[in-house]
Amino acid sequence: MFLIILGALITIVSFFIARGDSPLTKYSVMIRITGILFVVLGAALSMFKVIKPGEVGVKTLYGKVDDQVLYSGLNVINPLVEVTTFDVKTQNYTMSAIHDEGSKSGDDAIRILTSDGLEVTIDLSVLFSVTPTDAPRILKEIGDDYLDKIVRPIARTAIRDNAVSYEAVALYSTKRQEFQNKIFAAIDLSFAKRGLKLEQLLVRNVTLPESVRKAIESKINAEQDAQKMQFVLQKEKQLAERKRIEAQGIADYQRILSTGLSDKQLQYESILAQKDIALSPNTKIVIMGNGKTPVILGSN
Repeated sequence: MFLIILGALITIVSFFIARGDSPLTKYSVMIRITGILFVVLGAALSMFKVIKPGEVGVKTLYGKVDDQVLYSGLNVINPLVEVTTFDVKTQNYTMSAIHDEGSKSGDDAIRILTSDGLEVTIDLSVLFSVTPTDAPRILKEIGDDYLDKIVRPIARTAIRDNAVSYEAVALYSTKRQEFQNKIFAAIDLSFAKRGLKLEQLLVRNVTLPESVRKAIESKINAEQDAQKMQFVLQKEKQLAERKRIEAQGIADYQRILSTGLSDKQLQYESILAQKDIALSPNTKIVIMGNGKTPVILGSN
């Protein structure tokens, strides 16, 4: 476009030079030819527009938007047309409390009030894309700055509108997935009306007030202590049961010995013991007593 305008200006100037009495008059034809060449060259270059992969182009002629989009590759267009490109790949818009992590510098997290009146801070990532066929409508109705005009305000509003239905602790734990599903549905509906497609929504972090966080930590510690005590009690119970069974076994053994052994059995056991001593390689002295039971003395 610049070459076309420059060539047109040079051509017009050449006509004025040809009519005047100037040393350049004799060069007016050459100047006019140069201007025409600039116009032709500019027109030739402006007729070809390359759209990069993952983008589409929207044509505008004197403020009027063409509904037909240009897709990636080489396109032949009217040299007077202006082309605005739109990124149709998946885009990530993040709002985070961590500096330099979000799409805007500084603390850009979303602060909301829950149903119990507590302020909760949420980090959110919105993954979306521009619908290629809706790019002309976006340019006409919104412009190319759809991030600040559509993505950011709709996402923040959807979160605030749905958070009032939940308590802070539930939002942090048990109802987190349900909350994410609700805001996904709300944002998806609003995006679709404006030519955007919501692909994924990530509630990355939910930060509770300090007082609530400490209360939750205390509760968790108490539950852990209770579980630990339960384990100790169970272990002691098992130990007591083992000792009871062991004592019962000893008692049963003693009862059997006291009631079940006869004199002949005791004499038999004594003979077996004497036999073991006699077969031992150590020296020994055997002294038989006057009673029924012999006395046996051994030495190494």
